[in-house]
Amino acid sequence: MTTIAKLIEHTILAPQADRPSVHRVVAEAIEHGFASVCVNGVFVADVAKALHGSGVQTCAVVSFPLGAAKPAIKAIEATAAVKDGAREIDFVAHQPFLLGADVRAAKTEFLEISKAARAANPSVVIKVIIESALLLEGVSADQGEARIEAACRAARESGCDFVKTSTGFHAAGGASIEAVALMKKHSGGLSVKASGGIRTYEHAQKIIEAGADRLGCSASVSIVQEAAQQPGATA
Repeated sequence: MTTIAKLIEHTILAPQADRPSVHRVVAEAIEHGFASVCVNGVFVADVAKALHGSGVQTCAVVSFPLGAAKPAIKAIEATAAVKDGAREIDFVAHQPFLLGADVRAAKTEFLEISKAARAANPSVVIKVIIESALLLEGVSADQGEARIEAACRAARESGCDFVKTSTGFHAAGGASIEAVALMKKHSGGLSVKASGGIRTYEHAQKIIEAGADRLGCSASVSIVQEAAQQPGATA
């Protein structure tokens, strides 16, 4: 059985995060056997060095949290992170493309970033953050689903490995069961990462049941501690 810890990407992305805080998160990830540590680019080299040989991957966010940089700038940032040792890249999509369900424009952006990152390391895992709560906000269920479907299609056709719900910084919200289920429905074989607002074991389990393959969490330690207390559960 896969433990919940193996699905968690232990995350520290607050703008005030400092090196001691990041080092604490790295130590926790190694102790609990989390899937990765997810950090901003400035910390990638140090994190990759600290995680070397541990089995925990280094994940870097790109164009975080707005996704409003030019694709060429995102590509440069992704490449720099990979060269610093990131083995997973989570980049934020340009939201207007997804709000307009513009597969062609989104795919063009995603391709530029994924090609650049894989030129630095062909095995790097690429995740695109689509801000699913924003895509579902204020529109009909059909229109929201069409946006999710378009985002998943663009990710799939550009060679991304994951679609990811959220940055966790957007006012529209983070991961929801509805969004994860829709992303899984339209993933076409892509993996789904849920992030934003996952703070309890109960919520994490519901998100996994909805189809999430990975969880981005800052409350990772408390989640696995709760898991260990559940009858028959594996932390």
